[in-house]
Amino acid sequence: MDLSENIVVGLDIGTTKIVCMVGRKNEFNKIEILGIGKSESLGVTRGVVSNIEKTVSAIHEAVREAEDNAGVNIRVVNVGIAGQHIKSLQHRGVHTRKSAADEISQLDIDALIEDMYKLVMQPGEEIIHVLPQEYIVDNEQGIKEPIGMSGVRLEANFHIITGQISAAKNIHRCVTKADLEVDDLILEPLASAEAVLSDEEKEAGVALVDIGGGTTDIAIFHEGIIRHTAVIPYGGNIITEDIKTGCTIMKKQAEQLKVKFGSALGSESQANEIVCIPGLRGRDPKEISVKNLAHIIQARMEEIIEQVFYEIKNSGFQKQLIGGIVLTGGGAMLKNISQLTEYLTGMDTRVGHPTEHIANSEGVTNPIYATSVGLIIKGFEKLAKTNSKPNITTHSQKDKGKFFKSIFDKGREFLEGGE
Repeated sequence: MDLSENIVVGLDIGTTKIVCMVGRKNEFNKIEILGIGKSESLGVTRGVVSNIEKTVSAIHEAVREAEDNAGVNIRVVNVGIAGQHIKSLQHRGVHTRKSAADEISQLDIDALIEDMYKLVMQPGEEIIHVLPQEYIVDNEQGIKEPIGMSGVRLEANFHIITGQISAAKNIHRCVTKADLEVDDLILEPLASAEAVLSDEEKEAGVALVDIGGGTTDIAIFHEGIIRHTAVIPYGGNIITEDIKTGCTIMKKQAEQLKVKFGSALGSESQANEIVCIPGLRGRDPKEISVKNLAHIIQARMEEIIEQVFYEIKNSGFQKQLIGGIVLTGGGAMLKNISQLTEYLTGMDTRVGHPTEHIANSEGVTNPIYATSVGLIIKGFEKLAKTNSKPNITTHSQKDKGKFFKSIFDKGREFLEGGE
């Protein structure tokens, strides 16, 4: 099998980690993960690149590890974008066709979507995604698939996601400096949703909550359509900071405490359970109560969940989400997190693992990989639409000197525009 034909690479540039994941479609249309590379992210703050050189170095490290594990040479990647600068809005577009006799085609839909990209944004903002919700053909409402229908006036309600041009440029610059090309820039909660939600959940109505290190991302679906997206500028890192301050310990120790002994419910912890932390040179060790630790975590998690619940209510779909809430991302690994979420929101809650579309789920069942897996799924969706080939070579091909090369025009324009 020619590996170059059906391989996609996802690059998740997160606040705490950078993950590079290589995936291939097998004969059953499932995705096989060929290799994963992970590195500590030191140049990203709350989902936004704050130090180019450190981010480039971390990307290099993650990509090198993924290349070694997968036995491929990575050239083109699908990159996630997040951060508190992300906003969303609803808009209706209209496309008047020349003839009612001809069937509505994909070209008509593309023209309608293309028009949306021309909307005037606030200075410094640009449109990242234009997501059609439902179509209206000659005033006939609620059409999901208008292709093949007859009609002159084609309208659609759109969910439009915008972000800061500078944030997108910085991502492109980092990826380009790491000798890679950006095939697509994808909103991270949309990618995570692809990895952990089933089609039934999206149809029934569900809120995906991706608790990352720097931000908590929300994507709300109903009747299979994206209805609302939001970014809350808090995540797992702020809990670590709270533990560090509350227990007067080092940040590294606070992170280890949170991961190993942390719980989102203080009432579930034993009052007499104590963890001993080594002191700094010449100082006595510090004893920390696991119950106190849980109370510190619970206080901050309640704040994050309340903001999530506000966004769910704000979307207008609170009563229609039969699928409840699905938690994913590193923060979803906290003990008792789903119980606390159910208690505060009154909605069914489960933790989402990215195993829905994966053939070999060993090693990637952890919710921290939800975005990376989702970026690969999104990459294959785009590939199916364009029938283009992602650019990647196996080591054996590399030795023969056969390199694949493609240019992603949008990325090049970004970079040229920023010079």
